Amino acid sequence: MIATPDGEFGLALIGCGGFGAYVLDSVRDVPGLRVVVCADPARARARALAERHDAAVCTTVEEAVTLPGVDVVVLATPPVAHADAAVTALRAGKHVFCEKPIAVTLEAAARVAEEADRAPGVFVVDHVLRYNPILRLLQRLGGEGLLDPLRRFAFENDASDEDLGPDHWFWDPARSGGIHIEHGVHFFDAASALMGSDPVEVQGTAVRRPGGPVDIVVATATHPGGAVATHTHSFTHAHRAERQLMRLDYGFAEARVTGWIPTGATLTAWTDEAGAPRWERLPERAGELLAVPGARPHGQERITVSVTRGAGSDRPASGRGVRRVVPHRVDCVIDLGGEARKQYVYAESVRAAMSDLLHCAAHGGTPVADASAGLAAVAVAQAATRSAESGRTLPVTLPSPSAEGASG
Repeated sequence: MIATPDGEFGLALIGCGGFGAYVLDSVRDVPGLRVVVCADPARARARALAERHDAAVCTTVEEAVTLPGVDVVVLATPPVAHADAAVTALRAGKHVFCEKPIAVTLEAAARVAEEADRAPGVFVVDHVLRYNPILRLLQRLGGEGLLDPLRRFAFENDASDEDLGPDHWFWDPARSGGIHIEHGVHFFDAASALMGSDPVEVQGTAVRRPGGPVDIVVATATHPGGAVATHTHSFTHAHRAERQLMRLDYGFAEARVTGWIPTGATLTAWTDEAGAPRWERLPERAGELLAVPGARPHGQERITVSVTRGAGSDRPASGRGVRRVVPHRVDCVIDLGGEARKQYVYAESVRAAMSDLLHCAAHGGTPVADASAGLAAVAVAQAATRSAESGRTLPVTLPSPSAEGASG
């Protein structure tokens, strides 16, 4: 355990823009964590944030990791700086909480993964969907056999570009990696977590706005066993017109999840005599099923279930070679509070990711969103980007971190 003398973990924030401030607000009251330094090339911006947290000020990650009391380094810079900063912090023996993506190229991501594998510190990438209560619940229902293996993952994201001016780093692939890498990694990773596998190949498409940058991308990834994940990201909307939908096809069940930070979901399923009462007991298990270590429920989370017995025939039904008797229809609603609770759920997911890092730092173990998850997501994202450029379906290849690290 690397910690400050009084038993606390001291945090250094690298990158004091809006998202850096958001991370500090989300984790500032995590037990055992204390903000000790804010670093940014713009010293005035670092000072303004440091004053809110009674922290020291510096301008570089190299300086921050040498300051006394720094144990955890949070990277909230534009993506192009993540890899070098992560390697610097890991080599200094620090724990690292890295905003996604871990790098803007696969080679750089492999270098980070190699360093994280051999460094004494714990590395967590901020793949917040892995810490979302709704997606955790779906994984638990699969583990309990109420949901079959996921066959189809489809995500549509009509996102806002109102705050993304023409000179914003988001539009520059050299700084952001492009939309698949900068934003899509969240959902490539979510699909892999829900399916329990990384894809083997991907087909990408990119659409450029007239006279401007690529602002719509689509990727279709094939997973082992014939499962398919389709991802669409469009940065073309006003804030008030944003909308997102994740559709999950489990064969005899379907989930529709709303919000890129999921705050609500509806499930429709067909079940048998043994399954019906198990579904009906889910509301009384809501606290258990929606629990994410480190995230604090607000107390209004709800699961409601209605089972309509005999809604279907009692003759066997079949699909894709699966045959069973499922005469009862299940309608299940998971409610975390809707859009009004989006920022709360988002902040608590960030808090849970940081808590995961601190738990592993203190007690050992591997975090849920570790460097290998970050590497795999970048591998899919880069293959999708290159597929869109070439017009060909491309394999998703995970390099050996040691091989890539030796060249980097």
